[in-house]
Amino acid sequence: MWAEIPDYLLDALIDSAKMLPFLYIIYLLMEVLEHRAGKRFPRLLGKSAKVGPLAGGLIGAVPQCGLAAAIASLYSGRIITLGTLLAVFLSSSDEMLPILISEAVPFVRILRIVGMKIAIAVVSGYAVDLVMRSRRKIDENARREAEEAFAGFEHRSNMFLCALRRTLEIFIYVFVFSFILNLIIGAVGEDRLAQAFSSVPVVGELIAGLIGLIPNCASSVVITELYLGGIIGTGPMLTGLLVNAGVGTMVLIRTNRNVRENVGIVALLYALGLLWGVAAELMGLVL
Repeated sequence: MWAEIPDYLLDALIDSAKMLPFLYIIYLLMEVLEHRAGKRFPRLLGKSAKVGPLAGGLIGAVPQCGLAAAIASLYSGRIITLGTLLAVFLSSSDEMLPILISEAVPFVRILRIVGMKIAIAVVSGYAVDLVMRSRRKIDENARREAEEAFAGFEHRSNMFLCALRRTLEIFIYVFVFSFILNLIIGAVGEDRLAQAFSSVPVVGELIAGLIGLIPNCASSVVITELYLGGIIGTGPMLTGLLVNAGVGTMVLIRTNRNVRENVGIVALLYALGLLWGVAAELMGLVL
């Protein structure tokens, strides 16, 4: 096995390097979008509780690491409902979309995955709001603070440099994980590794959900690469990416002072992701 390590390194480097030009283009487009977003998101999400989860599900699908974090600030300011917050968190996937595109995944397949996450996010958001009867009056001071946080998107130093930094960051994540995965597959075998996730019901979803909860962009990279590599199926993939809100959960914990509420929100996020992932696996859903 030790003699094969240079080959594993080379394979990981080649696979990761192929993604670089596509990742840069994608992140550059995302930077342009963020600069234009400005103060529109808080107004859209906070305007009406009736459209909050729908808008949240659509906005959350925008592949941006800091978006879920800014949305968490809106909830802490009681500008949006709990259902809207969860809709954003559930539809967010950090680096999933850029990786799918850079890996040349068919557009129809990408559309199915993103569409499924948006649909789950919207349905879950409205269901939570219906149960919670969460209809809060908007606090104008909190709105202004949130708008200032979103306005930070407009004041990035240089879009080209920001896109390059994010590209290199994800390149490193993918390279390191690809190398580790090559080592594991070489030692264990791809079939045995995949069987470990699927042999016992729900175990794959439980593990993927815990990985997805890690407040870091790397967790979405890991889940997406495992799925594309055939190691995990649709159920674990959905669970891991549904609960993955990047640093959004961490910002929520920092900005929302109600500790019990924060624990409950994270637990509910995990439960919803697990529920939908297990349901998809039981139905034999293939995306």
